[in-house]
Amino acid sequence: MAFHLLARDRDGARQIAEALRVALERVGHCRRCNDFSEDEICPLCASPRRDRSLLCVVESPADLSSIEQSNAFHGQYFVLMGRLSPLDGIGPDELGIDRLEALLDEGQVKEIILATNLTVEGEATAHYISELARTRGIRATRIAYGVPVGGELEYTDRGTLARALSGRRDV
Repeated sequence: MAFHLLARDRDGARQIAEALRVALERVGHCRRCNDFSEDEICPLCASPRRDRSLLCVVESPADLSSIEQSNAFHGQYFVLMGRLSPLDGIGPDELGIDRLEALLDEGQVKEIILATNLTVEGEATAHYISELARTRGIRATRIAYGVPVGGELEYTDRGTLARALSGRRDV
């Protein structure tokens, strides 16, 4: 992209640079959910239409955006901005787990939905947070995994099929 802009669209490059400069000045983090926001409290957290008893924990703002685009979740979020990775020096302090704990201690959250990625680090993060929830008597659930809508079994990897079979439900 940089090569294209330098070779063919320098005005476009200037516009992008200006937009990034403005974003760096104006965009911070929501005080409640830690998502990117121009306001102290983001529009999702400020909305009275959101179910405050449901809290979905995600690794990144991109994950939050994907879930929002599904229009299937109407609760609140907490964005970790990463995942536990001791080898990389990322522990609970770097993820703002203390802020998540404070949110859980407010008493409104009845269920925490762990929507971290299906990596070793994502699973470890989900397990760690589920233990925090359980010690507070809060239900901890994990997003389901399996065959994607429109997917064909013969092209689905073994790990996905194994999880889909073990996570099956009544119809």
